Amino acid sequence: MAERLSNAGGAPGPAASSKPDVIIVGGGIIGLATAWQLQREGADVVVLDPAPGTGASHAAAGMLAPIHEAYWGESHILGLNLASSQQWPAFADALGVDAVDYRRTGMLMAAYDADDKALLDNLGDLHEQEGLPVERLRSRECRLREPLLAPGVRAGVYSPLDHQVNPRRVVAKLLSRVATIPVSATEVARSQVATDDGAVMSCGQVVVAAGAWTGLLLGVPIRPVKGQILRLIGPEGLLRLPVRGVVRGSSVYAVPRSDGEIVVGATQEEQGFDTRVTAGGVYELLRDVLALLPGLSEIDLVETWAGLRPGAPDNAPIIGTGDDGIVYASGHYRNGILTAPITAAAVAALIQGREPPVDLTPFSPGRFAASSDGLDPFDRTPGKLSEVSA
Repeated sequence: MAERLSNAGGAPGPAASSKPDVIIVGGGIIGLATAWQLQREGADVVVLDPAPGTGASHAAAGMLAPIHEAYWGESHILGLNLASSQQWPAFADALGVDAVDYRRTGMLMAAYDADDKALLDNLGDLHEQEGLPVERLRSRECRLREPLLAPGVRAGVYSPLDHQVNPRRVVAKLLSRVATIPVSATEVARSQVATDDGAVMSCGQVVVAAGAWTGLLLGVPIRPVKGQILRLIGPEGLLRLPVRGVVRGSSVYAVPRSDGEIVVGATQEEQGFDTRVTAGGVYELLRDVLALLPGLSEIDLVETWAGLRPGAPDNAPIIGTGDDGIVYASGHYRNGILTAPITAAAVAALIQGREPPVDLTPFSPGRFAASSDGLDPFDRTPGKLSEVSA
């Protein structure tokens, strides 16, 4: 392996060794959290990413919302999200609660008109079926919870368990604690990674947490789902709660930070790897959020951004060891920030030979072993990286 291995990413974390126990491909919150977990358990870990922390994690709002992310037919995903939500207080405490702006204020989901209320009522039925602790609210009760809401809001659902964090701060803290190398992986095997600078790096175990790029690297059916966001700045405390709204059938959210920043998002676009911010995307977000929260029209728009969520066909993450011996930790779609702690704990358990903290069967890489056309999506192109002795 090339001698250039070091903490070349510029972060003040530990330096990488010449042959680490684990190489993690991907420097988003999933890869970084997994590296940190393994490192705390005594493993020597390095993360490979040409620009760590600048992908989907950088664009995320930081809603830790297992209840408001619950959908019919996805009980297994809900279970994973709830399990990770329970781990977030300890995870945030280890990083520094104030440092990552972790807040347990609850979350409000609001319906703009009568048709939106019907959609919200349907989700409320799901919440009751799953035994989730939510409170259904009438219009006036919504505005008591969040005075900034428009007077015409029809109904809402308040969840005390949903909470929030600042993902950019989380990623910055993680980057300060783990070794990163600014290279791209071009080929991977169980214990080797080939990089775009021609090096072949060896280790005990490879973990792929490459987000939307996992499909290109491994052939697994993960696609990029574009999301555009806005960042506004206003008086601290202007918006009390994170608000997720349904406005004329479209979903929009506004998440306040402790410093007066409010994150507004997010579009869902099947545009491949396009990360352009568009006039139409910005317009749609402003149109819907101002219908829901008209008071935001007077504060500053300071940033627009677009990121790529990694989505699998069934919306569930891929976590587990594949037939190729590689450990997969990708496909977290809208819930990468939320599920970082449980994914990190599960991957660490797999590598260390322990029972994972949750049942990973529904998230196994093997569920995509055979596609509808009979081809194996994990099949490698001839000539790809093969194992050699270290």
